[in-house]
This record gives sequence, structure tokens and C-alpha cells, in this order.
Amino acid sequence: MRLRIALLLSLATSAALAVDMPARKPGLWELKMVFEGGATAVPAQTFQHCIDAATDKQMNAVGGGMRADQCSKQDIKQSGNTLTIDSVCNFGAGNQTSRAVVTGDFNSAYTVKVNSKRDGPALPGMAAETNMTMESKWLGPCKADQKPGDIVMSNGMKMNINDMAKGAPPGMKK
Repeated sequence: MRLRIALLLSLATSAALAVDMPARKPGLWELKMVFEGGATAVPAQTFQHCIDAATDKQMNAVGGGMRADQCSKQDIKQSGNTLTIDSVCNFGAGNQTSRAVVTGDFNSAYTVKVNSKRDGPALPGMAAETNMTMESKWLGPCKADQKPGDIVMSNGMKMNINDMAKGAPPGMKK
């Protein structure tokens, strides 16, 4: 249940990142997501994600698909290694206003801080305002038993984002 809430919150905050982000270095990345705000406490989530150029582009498109038909505002400012993204996106009966600040180099480490405020009806497990911090660091090449798209949660659960995009069952396993 907590994993589903964490994924819901991360997808909701991805609207703030619905822009073409710089490409990440291929290999194994460790991501730690910390959420503040929400009707249900969501513990910090740490996972590893094996990517190649195609998978990285696909993950960027998850938020980018909202840009054309759901987001009325997408302002991007870059200063050195910092991107600031302000967005307003529609989710059903309400709008979500978000600010994301992304710092780092996408080759070794980067941090994303997102503040999102929602107007309209409440969504299950989500507060009107949430804050998410995601710290990402490159660990090296993917492990021998990993393929691009593999996500391994801290509890050992494994899924592949590419298989899920093709409509295959998530293939979650320990």
C-alpha cells in the first residue's frame, strides 16, 4: 500500500518535471525519495534503477506526456547546474501548481526538490500541499543480472519499466 502511495505521489509531482530533462549517464542509479505532506505517512523510498539512453528518454516522457494536453504552464529557467521549473497542470477536477528545482550534473549526482499545491477535491492519500526531495547518484554500470528498465526497491522487489510499458504484468518479484 505504501509503495502505491509513493508511486502515486511521485507521478503527481512528475508534472513539475514535464520538460526535457538532461540525459542521465547510462548505468545504475540509486534514488532516494522523501515525501512530506499527505494524509498517509509515506516513508522514504530508496531504489536502484538500471538505465540506458532509451530507458532514460522513456522515463522523461512519463511526465512529458502531460505537457501538451494537461499543463497550461511550463516555465523553465536554467542557471548553471540548476533548473527551476514552474508548472500548472490539470488532474481531473483540480489543478496542481508545482515548482521543481533540479541541481546537479546528471553524470554523477543530482537532486530534485518539488513543492506541489493542489486545488479542487482531495485525492486519496494526498494532502493539498506536498514536498518531495529526490537524491540520485550514479553507482556504476548495471549489475550483470540487470537489464535497462529494471527497478529494484530496497525490500528486494523488482520490476521492469519497459515490460510495464508494453502492457506486461509488472513482474514484481523478490
